[in-house]
Amino acid sequence: MKLYEILREDFEVSGDINIEFNDVQYNSKETRKGSLFVAIAGHNMDGHNFIREALDKGAIAVVYEKIRYNPLNNENITWIGVNDSRDALAWIANRFYGSPSNGLHLIGITGTNGKTTTSYLIREILKKDGKKTGVIGTIKYLIDEDEISAKHTTPEALQFQHLLWEMLQKGIEYVISEVSSHALALKRVDYSSFEVAVFTNLSRDHLDFHSNMEDYFQAKKRLFTELLREDGISVINIDDEYGKRLVKEIKGKKLLYSINDKKADIYVEDYKLMFNGTEIRVSIDGESHLFKTPLLGIPNIYNVLSAISVALYLNVPLNTIKSALLNVKAPDGRFENIDEGQQFLVFVDYAHTPDALERLLKSVIKLREGIGHVGRIITIFGCGGNRDKGKRPQMGKIATELSDYVILTSDNPRWEEPRQIIREIEEGISKDNFIVVPDRSDALMIGISICEKGDILIVAGKGHEDYQEIEGKRFPFSDREILRKLLKELKK
Repeated sequence: MKLYEILREDFEVSGDINIEFNDVQYNSKETRKGSLFVAIAGHNMDGHNFIREALDKGAIAVVYEKIRYNPLNNENITWIGVNDSRDALAWIANRFYGSPSNGLHLIGITGTNGKTTTSYLIREILKKDGKKTGVIGTIKYLIDEDEISAKHTTPEALQFQHLLWEMLQKGIEYVISEVSSHALALKRVDYSSFEVAVFTNLSRDHLDFHSNMEDYFQAKKRLFTELLREDGISVINIDDEYGKRLVKEIKGKKLLYSINDKKADIYVEDYKLMFNGTEIRVSIDGESHLFKTPLLGIPNIYNVLSAISVALYLNVPLNTIKSALLNVKAPDGRFENIDEGQQFLVFVDYAHTPDALERLLKSVIKLREGIGHVGRIITIFGCGGNRDKGKRPQMGKIATELSDYVILTSDNPRWEEPRQIIREIEEGISKDNFIVVPDRSDALMIGISICEKGDILIVAGKGHEDYQEIEGKRFPFSDREILRKLLKELKK
């Protein structure tokens, strides 16, 4: 591609704009001869400090932020000065890959909780309707049935546009993408054209990155105000206070869903929670429809409503939606039932925020009440290190008040000392129904060993993750695998 093809009027260019570049890079180590290098400033490292390395590796043009860098006087290099190199990277990536979202039905899902499950539900419904789908999300990226491991919920702009381009080349019609607040704040999906934007909910999370909840909300709001096509639609949960606010603050077509509010376009008339699934009676255009799903808990009712709403907008027949939901499986680590024939229930869930943990445990309480269950609810959880510390005491309070017994343990301590994290969790606890077991493997073993017939063991926080991050290193660790091994040994 010729350099002038990716330029914009506000770019300040010094050098030859007719040169051909082979690829775009923002990592100097991956730069090669003929690359266009974009220097972006990250939280830990600044790409401007690696411009020399990129040039040594063969970069023929460099994008830099004018406020951060003064270019070298080198007539063989084309320098492109910009105000915001993240914005420039998103623009350039989109242009380099030929604006791939224009050829796709792009569905974006944002919110604190429920993004992953909702994306999988929409995928299964569209597949049932005969559509070729792609997914970009927390657990993995899917191109039809091909899997790619996910490093970020939403990848950097360059990888995001490349994924869209690759999906388009392989005949994908519909792409369902989780869109994190980080991605929106850091412009990873900018210049993409979203046909549908879904808002699941908003509660405390990522306040180590966002300055406050208002900043967090405004980042989410960008999907609906800046990235949604003019003829696109916003699908919003109006049981959430921020969802209600979003409805008032955005323009364009909206499709509203709710469990409680009959003013919504799609709302729940009644539901039945069971340990083998959920029945939901839903009002759609004034008509009552029964949906059955093996998914468990109230959070999954919201996820189902999101998916139904999107599918109906995309003209998927109701019978197809019902059939798809009847056979769906929850994504790994999302209220996942770990069953090895034991006489008690074990669930693994990704809940790592106060709201998610509260919803999870309240769902378990309702499930227990619904079938006259008398066993205890035992919860194992910890909080991640180097993340929002304010949620730690909140989660301690929630866990101990909604569980019969709690085992406090380590999550991903990262660079923090695990016992200090646990002490901060304890600050919110007023009950005497918990123990501290810092080693997570030991905590899981103890949790299994104290369970009696009819008990319900909840292991929260890590969900699908297959690692534990300690002092900058990732060690193999899977709650799901360890629990299965412990339960199999229990049967011997």
